Amino acid sequence: MKVFINPGHDLVYDSGAVNPNSGLRECDVAAKVGNAVKEYLEAAGCECQLLQSDNLYWDSQYADRNVSVVQSANDWPADIFISIHCNAANGQVRGTECEVYQGGGSSAFLAKCIQSQIVSSLGTNDRGINERPGLVVLNSTTMPATLIEMEFIDNDDAAELLMEQWDNFSRAIARGVTDYEQAMGF
Repeated sequence: MKVFINPGHDLVYDSGAVNPNSGLRECDVAAKVGNAVKEYLEAAGCECQLLQSDNLYWDSQYADRNVSVVQSANDWPADIFISIHCNAANGQVRGTECEVYQGGGSSAFLAKCIQSQIVSSLGTNDRGINERPGLVVLNSTTMPATLIEMEFIDNDDAAELLMEQWDNFSRAIARGVTDYEQAMGF
């Protein structure tokens, strides 16, 4: 199975959410987890590509961003697309959720496999699978796609979990992908 991995945001131009107390940046957590997910999936026999960029669909304002994440996934073509993120709200909220373009179908099943592995492995609060049709990584990809919100980076306890348990998040995401792969008969 061909898996396109998009660690959220950008190390240079778009940090994403930042914990106000520790300074932990979403882009750094996503990069670390995304690279580990790639290694685990390749060890399991998946073919992977990884791209972290602020250029999601030819929308970057920076000239050195000449590759689009969505276009790269579509052109490859990937069998599935996962985008890895950390959520943020008000510093109090905790939990894991996965976003899909619409409920039902292969994307929702992929999200459910990943969500189940993270929640059961790390004991995070299950915030469910949510429809987010306005997200470009979900509405412009041509394969089953999900955006994973691992935990709330602006919550100090959740940020600590993200820092200390990043490898367990990586393993859980990879297991969710291989659960999907097995169920779908790849």
